[in-house]
Amino acid sequence: MATVETTTTQPRERILGAATALLAEGGRDAVSTRAVSAAAGVQAQTIYRHFGDMQGLLDEVARRGYASYLAAKQAQGEDDDPVTRLRNGWDMHVAFGLANPALYRLLYTEPRPGQQFAVTGAAQQVLLGIVERVARAGRLRTGVEPAAAMIHSAGMGVTLTLIAAQADGRLSHYEGLSESVREAVLDSVLAPAPADDDDVVARPGTGSHSAAVHAVALKSLMRDGVRSLTSGERTLLGEWLDRVAAEDSAAADTGTAGSAGSEAGTAEPGAGSARRP
Repeated sequence: MATVETTTTQPRERILGAATALLAEGGRDAVSTRAVSAAAGVQAQTIYRHFGDMQGLLDEVARRGYASYLAAKQAQGEDDDPVTRLRNGWDMHVAFGLANPALYRLLYTEPRPGQQFAVTGAAQQVLLGIVERVARAGRLRTGVEPAAAMIHSAGMGVTLTLIAAQADGRLSHYEGLSESVREAVLDSVLAPAPADDDDVVARPGTGSHSAAVHAVALKSLMRDGVRSLTSGERTLLGEWLDRVAAEDSAAADTGTAGSAGSEAGTAEPGAGSARRP
């Protein structure tokens, strides 16, 4: 059973230490008022005086446990390639979950309106900032917020899957899963890296010539403010850029199928008329 030093540590720190140890050993259900009181050597009233209730205690445990992960995420150099930072951030997220499964479940599987973001919101803002840089570099084919949401939700799903496999002793069965899903998600939101100017072939929907990529990049750059436009004009331009991005991306997705259909029709020009009465 979890115990902490009761002679030299302040009651608040003893309570936090006991709750953290109990969470790691037995999960959320192990962090009861009685268990924390016994491990920390305090009365139940002391817990309530410092944290309000048990949920307040769990929130503080979550904040502290998340702090080291957040610090490492924020420490990534601003000069690094933003796409590389996306990959590194994904790997850090998964590694944090596997190293702290009970804490991760507490953070991501017990959502409470207005509370979860208070703990994880800073990390989500870091992700949004990285995706913003990807957009400004002309490498994003969709909006910043949708791309960040896709990356975050997919990473969370992979992490929870691996945590469950780890608990069952089957983690080795999922080797390569995280990398495969990561690359699939990034492929869906990233535009190809631009080629050298001499080698670029202007093809709709690809590389640096994609209208969607340029529309997303311009909208991202507009976040810094465009003094020559009024607020209403900026809003209207943003809506137009969203439409350009959406239509161009849809055209890129269907272009291959449309070309294939045209080629099929050309291959057998008499097929259609042969069926006419």
